[in-house]
Amino acid sequence: MSNSFESLPGAVGSPPEHYGNPLGEQKALAAGEAVVSLADRGVITVTGPDRLRWLDSLTSQSLTGLRPGESAETLQLDPTGRVEFAIRVVDDAETAWLLVDGSEAAPLLAWLTKMRFMLQVEIEDVSDRYTTVGSLGLPVANAAVTWTDPWTSVQRGGHQYSGRGDYDWNYTESLVPVERVETQPAAGTLALEALRIAAWRPRFATEVDERSIPHELDWLRSAVHLSKGCYRGQETVAKVHNLGHPPRRLVMLHLDGVTPSAGTPVTMADAEVGFVTSAAMHYELGPIALAVVKRSVDPAADLVVDVDGEAVAAAQELIVPPSAGAEANVPRLPRLGAVQR
Repeated sequence: MSNSFESLPGAVGSPPEHYGNPLGEQKALAAGEAVVSLADRGVITVTGPDRLRWLDSLTSQSLTGLRPGESAETLQLDPTGRVEFAIRVVDDAETAWLLVDGSEAAPLLAWLTKMRFMLQVEIEDVSDRYTTVGSLGLPVANAAVTWTDPWTSVQRGGHQYSGRGDYDWNYTESLVPVERVETQPAAGTLALEALRIAAWRPRFATEVDERSIPHELDWLRSAVHLSKGCYRGQETVAKVHNLGHPPRRLVMLHLDGVTPSAGTPVTMADAEVGFVTSAAMHYELGPIALAVVKRSVDPAADLVVDVDGEAVAAAQELIVPPSAGAEANVPRLPRLGAVQR
C-alpha cells in the first residue's frame, strides 16, 4: 500500500523530502504543527515472557525494568564495542516494538533469530504493516504505539560528555497500521533532519560507520547503561569510558553559506581530519552539519569543507570534547625506586 502522505500537494520523494517549502515546514514541525512520514523505517516485534530479559542480555541498555508504554534506546555492539545496530524500544506489556532505520531491519531480524536459543521469544518483521510517523508535539492520528526519544536527558546508568544542559527536541515516533494512515499537516524529511542536527542527535543511518563506538557520538547519554550486566562489547565500552579516550568525536559545524553532502572531507591546515555525516539548511541557524573528526583536533581550530571545489569555512560547536573518557579516578602508582616523601 502506498503511503498516503505521498499524495499531498507538492510532495517530492518517497517518503516526501519536502512539500515545496522546506524552511516553512521546519518551523511548523518545530512548533508541533506538523508530522513527518518515515515510511522507509523498519519495525520488528518481539513477543514472549522472556523478551525484555533477552534483549537486555544482548544490548547496551538496561531493559528488564521497562514499564508498559515506557521508551528506551539501545545499541547492539560487536565484540570490539563498535555499533552494529541502533534500536528504539517501546514495550506495551505484551510486545517489545523495535524501531530501526530501514537498512537495519533485515540484518537485525536475522541476528536476533540466530540468538534466540531456548528462551520464550518470537520475532517478526512487521515493517510492511506499520508506517512510522515522526512528530515534535502534534499527536499522530491512529497511532498503535508511540516511542518517545530519551535523548533530552541523561538516562539512568548513562553518562553525558557534552556540556549542553537542555535539548529542544521533544521527538516521538508513532506506528500507524498502514490501512489506518491519515494525512495530517505535514513536513518533509529534510525538515526533520535539520532539527535533528541542531539537537546534536546521532542517527544510525548517517553518523555510524564501521568504526563507530558509542562514546564518539555522545551515545552513552541515552543508549548505554554503564553498570548493567554483561553484553557483547561491554569491555570496550567500560575501558574507553574509564581509562581511555574515543579516537574520534562528534562536532556540529556552522558553515559559511553552503550545505555539503554527507561524506565530504573536513580539513584543518590542508590535512584531512574527519568527514561530514549529515548536513541541512536550518531555518534559524543556516547551513549546519554533524561531522566526525579526530579526537586531537583543537576545538577552537578553523576547519574547512570542500563543496564542489570551493573551500567553505566551518566553525565547530563542541559536542564530544577531546577529554571525553578517562572518567575513573585511578591512583597513580609511584615509579619503581622513587623516594616517597
